[in-house]
Amino acid sequence: MPSVYDVELKPWAERGGSGVFINLDGSAGFNDSYVYELAPKESSNPIKHIYDELVFVLSGHGATTIWNQDNKKQTFEWRRGSYFALPPNASHQFFNLSGEEPARYFAMTAAPRVIDTFKNLDFIFNNPYRFDDRFNDEDGYFHEAEKLVGRGEWKTNFVADVFALVAPKRASTEEVAARARAGLTNVRGSVGGEAGEGGRQVAFVGGTVRCGIAFGAQPGVHTAFHRHGPGIHVLTIGGHGYSLLRGPEGGDFRRVDWGPGTIFVPPEMWWHAHFNTGPEPWDWLRIGWGTDKPKPGGGQYDYTRSPKDGGDQIPFEEDDESIHREFEEELRRKGTTDLMFHHPQCTAR
Repeated sequence: MPSVYDVELKPWAERGGSGVFINLDGSAGFNDSYVYELAPKESSNPIKHIYDELVFVLSGHGATTIWNQDNKKQTFEWRRGSYFALPPNASHQFFNLSGEEPARYFAMTAAPRVIDTFKNLDFIFNNPYRFDDRFNDEDGYFHEAEKLVGRGEWKTNFVADVFALVAPKRASTEEVAARARAGLTNVRGSVGGEAGEGGRQVAFVGGTVRCGIAFGAQPGVHTAFHRHGPGIHVLTIGGHGYSLLRGPEGGDFRRVDWGPGTIFVPPEMWWHAHFNTGPEPWDWLRIGWGTDKPKPGGGQYDYTRSPKDGGDQIPFEEDDESIHREFEEELRRKGTTDLMFHHPQCTAR
């Protein structure tokens, strides 16, 4: 999908506000997503459901009230860049606090596999069971936990502003190039596209779906080809480039051009790589399951080995030469500096 920011929405009578469901092929019925919007001063209808749901606020300023018991309602505010998970089967209601601007968010849910499992909407949306181990009406549930030092998993129930995680002062291309030539920085591009300055694996405490925040992927860098399970929604929130995808049996590559608001889902076991052609760093969200789900036939994904040895990430030296040649041609057209000095086919060294 080209952009979740300007996709056309339709009135949603049951929920209030307006929205559109997004079911991309790569999800394989494992999960889905939707875009939802409230007009100024508008509120949604209360709802609850037993499946997990992750919310990323695209624009606006509002609040959500959430509760298991009517006398223990709690409300937290959010704005553009806020990121949080709705606890399963907790009632919730959204409010647009602005009198002038609409509020829009993107959500990914586990609804498809839950609905397919039980095939009973009353059980899913009107179930009296309380997941007290996930959410027990405790005060302050939706607060941002202290960030971990380093790249470990950050366990929190709420991220106030994803954009604030991006370093306020980014290194210039010249500085990164100098460090790369000297071997002092990693611009190699790791699994999942986290190429460049940093990222954060996030585990919302009350949910079962993992997600990631990647930021600072420097222009002029691309990842290695890798593969994973179904349902990982790749949502670009900053930057421009493209991704190449190819099925497990080979064949021609499919190209996805992306910019702010683009969302796509690599299908299960499809080889894919991400190419940042600039001119700005690539910041994106990784929302879904993917590597949490065992590989077909059993076993976990292994990104330390080549597929020749049973692994799930292709070393650059095993790439077809046309891959990097196409990337360099794209960089030349856009006037972006090639930083892939470590790539065996790089001509910019």
